[in-house]
Amino acid sequence: MKISKYILLFFILINVSCDYLPFKKKNEESKTEELKPVARVKDKFLYTKDLVGIFPDEISEADSLNRLEQFVKSWIQKQLVISEAQEQLEFNEVELERKVLDYRYALIIHEFEKQFVNRKLNTVVTEKEIQEYYDNNIDNFELKQNIVQCNFVQLPKNAARINRFRTLLRNSRERDQEEIREYCYQYANKAHLEDSLWINFEEVIVNTPLSTIPNKTQYLRRNKFVEVQDDDFIYFLKILDYKITNDTSPLEFVRDDIEKIIINKRKVALAKTLEKEIYERAVENEQFETYY
Repeated sequence: MKISKYILLFFILINVSCDYLPFKKKNEESKTEELKPVARVKDKFLYTKDLVGIFPDEISEADSLNRLEQFVKSWIQKQLVISEAQEQLEFNEVELERKVLDYRYALIIHEFEKQFVNRKLNTVVTEKEIQEYYDNNIDNFELKQNIVQCNFVQLPKNAARINRFRTLLRNSRERDQEEIREYCYQYANKAHLEDSLWINFEEVIVNTPLSTIPNKTQYLRRNKFVEVQDDDFIYFLKILDYKITNDTSPLEFVRDDIEKIIINKRKVALAKTLEKEIYERAVENEQFETYY
C-alpha cells in the first residue's frame, strides 16, 4: 500500500517535533506510522522512522519533499548496488565484520582524540620555533615555482598622468610612496605594492601579456622594470627581488606552512600522549591482562 508523500512528510515532521516534547509522548497511531514502509528493495525496507532527522530547521514543504525524494532515491540506489554485490561476489563474512568493527573503533578513537587535542592544543607558534624549524629543515624548502617581491600595476590606457606615474614607480623613492599609492587607489584596476611580500610570479602576471613569456626564469634575471600593454591596459612590473625554481624558499614565503606543520606535530604528540596515559593508567589499575 502506497502512502501519500504529503501524509508521509506530515508524520515525519510530527515525529521530529515530538522529540522536543517534555516526555516525548507518542500515541499508538504515531508508533504505527513510524513502521510504515516508504520504499522497498527486495527484502529490505525503508521506514518512516528511518527518515526522522534528515530535514534541517526552517525548511519549506517543497524543499522537504525534494529532500525526501533525494534521500529515498539514494537509499534505493545503495541497496541495489549492495544486493548486486552480494549476489556476484564471494565475501568472507567474518573478515568483513572484522573490518567494519575496526572501522567503527577507528572512528570512535579519532573523535575522542580530536576532542582531547582541541582542548589541550596550544596554537601559539613563536618566531623562535618557526626560525628553528626552518633552519633545521631547510633542505625541505626548495621552491617549486618562481617567486618575486615586486610592484605590479594595471592601468587603463586613458588614465591621467601616466608619464608622471611611470617615473615615480621606476624611481620608487621613499618620499614618493604615498603619491604612488594614492594614484593607484584612484586609477589602477589592479595594484600590488607590498614590497616585502613574496608572491608566485605566475599569479602576478596571469591574464597579462607577460603570461606568454616563454622563459620566465631568464626574463626575471634580465629585467628589473617592465612596461607592456594590450588593447585596454598598460602593465607596469618592477622586480625588487626574485627566487627561481629550485632555490631555497625564503622564510617569509613558507612561514604559514611552517606554522601549520608545527601545530600538526603538536596534535600528533598530544594524541600519542593520550594513548600513553591511558595505557599507563590501565597498567597501574590492572585493567587488562594477556594469556600467552
